[in-house]
Amino acid sequence: MADTRQAFQNVQYEFTAHIRNPHKNPAPAGIEDRRMEVYRGLLYRNVEGFIANGFPVIRKLYNDQDWHSMLRDFFSNHQSHSPYFKDISREFIDYLNHERQARPEDPPFLTELAHYEWLEIMLNFLDVEIDWRQINKNGNLADGAPVLSPLAQLHCYQYPVQKISPEFQPRRPAEQATFLLVYRDQKDAVGFMELNAMSAHLVELVAANETGSGACLLKNLAAEMPHIGAQAILHGGHTILNQLRAKDIILGTKIAPLGNSGNNTVGKLQG
Repeated sequence: MADTRQAFQNVQYEFTAHIRNPHKNPAPAGIEDRRMEVYRGLLYRNVEGFIANGFPVIRKLYNDQDWHSMLRDFFSNHQSHSPYFKDISREFIDYLNHERQARPEDPPFLTELAHYEWLEIMLNFLDVEIDWRQINKNGNLADGAPVLSPLAQLHCYQYPVQKISPEFQPRRPAEQATFLLVYRDQKDAVGFMELNAMSAHLVELVAANETGSGACLLKNLAAEMPHIGAQAILHGGHTILNQLRAKDIILGTKIAPLGNSGNNTVGKLQG
C-alpha cells in the first residue's frame, strides 16, 4: 500500500512540475501530450487572466511577448504560500518584490504600481465585520473620537502611481511623495483619494487614536506642522474629517464605555 501511495505521489509531482515548466520537466510517462496540453493551457490561462484583470495598467505597459515571459517566470518558479486562488495577486506582488530580476522592459515604478493596483483587489476580498454597537454614526467629530474604517488603507508612494498609463511613465521618483487613501465604502464600492501631507498625517492620527476628540487631533496636528499655520489646519481639518465621513472612510465617533470619560491623549502612528 505504501509503495502504491508513493508511486501515485511521484506521478503527482511529475504532473505539476510539467504543468509549471513543460520545457524543463517531462510529462509523466503514459499520458498523451494532447491531454497534457489541455491542462498546460487551462492552468496557465487561468492564472495569467486573473493577474491581467487584477493589474490592468501593468498589463498595458508590456507587449505580449514581455508580458507572457514575466508571467511564465512567475508561473514556473514562484512557490505560493497560499492555496487560495484569490491570493494569486498577493503572490504576484511577492514575486515582483523578492524574486524577479529587473529586466530592461520593467519600468522603475513596477513594484509601487503593482501594490497600488493590488489594494483594490485586497479590499474587494477583505472580510471585515464592523461592530456598529461601538460607533455613533452621527457623532460630532470635533467632540468625539473619530473612528477610521478598517476598509481604508493609506500608503505613500515615490511615484504618482494613480496617473501612470502607457502615455505617462515617469523614469524617476517625483520630488514630492504621493499619498493615496484607498477605501471600500458601505456599498462595497472601492474608491481612491489623493491626499496632501497634512491630510495624510491627520488620517494617521485618527488611525492611531483611542479616545482623543477630533478637535484634540487637529490641535496636535497643528503643533506638529507649525509651518502650515494653526488656523489653516483647524479650519481645513474639520472640513477634511467631514469629507472622510461622507465617503465612509470615517464611520462616526466611538461610543465610550460606561464610566469612562475618556481623555485627549493621542499617540503618534509609527512607520
